[in-house]
Amino acid sequence: MKTRAGISAEGARARTPEDPIEANYEPTAPGPRLGTDSTRMRSRIVGSGQVQRGLPSAAWGPRSPLKKLTVIAGLLGGVAQADPSATIPDIPPRRTIPSVGPDAFAPSWDLDGVYFWLGPSGAASRVETEWDSTIGADAAIVRVRERDRLAVIGGSFGASRWTERGGGRLWLDAVAGTQVGGRMVGISAGPILELSDLAHPRVGASIGVWGFLGVTPFARVGSVQELGMFGEVGIHVALPVVRR
Repeated sequence: MKTRAGISAEGARARTPEDPIEANYEPTAPGPRLGTDSTRMRSRIVGSGQVQRGLPSAAWGPRSPLKKLTVIAGLLGGVAQADPSATIPDIPPRRTIPSVGPDAFAPSWDLDGVYFWLGPSGAASRVETEWDSTIGADAAIVRVRERDRLAVIGGSFGASRWTERGGGRLWLDAVAGTQVGGRMVGISAGPILELSDLAHPRVGASIGVWGFLGVTPFARVGSVQELGMFGEVGIHVALPVVRR
């Protein structure tokens, strides 16, 4: 059995001058261990490195909209405060009388121009001692000069159909008009082509009068081959489709 002094002496003989001096010297050959000592920190944790003080805020990153707005506001504030005594110079006084350029639109009271009128028409006619009615449409191209003696000049083409007799009528009239008592009145004249479901076309002619009252009432008399004389009164709704 060895004494404490003997163990110390044996340990002293096993130690070499190069070995560090420890308070509790252990044998050179290490014994079995239970694994990593829980009190010893890993080298990658305790090693030297850059200190991380937290992640930068996304709102103040290099591309942050808030940071850009802050910079712009600072620049604008600096410009506004750069020279508080600066003033905007006055506008130089006008040296000429202001004028307005010519208007591209004609005044509403001026009705002069070239018109294309289109609209429905209806009439009651007496042919071969019998009354019948027609329904159709009329198109007219006229030039209007209200202050001239010949205030309206142009032409019209129309077509209508008989309601009882069958067939219809085509006409092409020359139109002229003038101002009478503040109203436009005129005359029309031209050829007629009478159509029938049971007979060949027959040629005729007519002459009439008309007046413009918002609508255009008219009356005319004429003659058609094999039918003789006829007379009719009617109304035409003239709608200005185009004005030049």
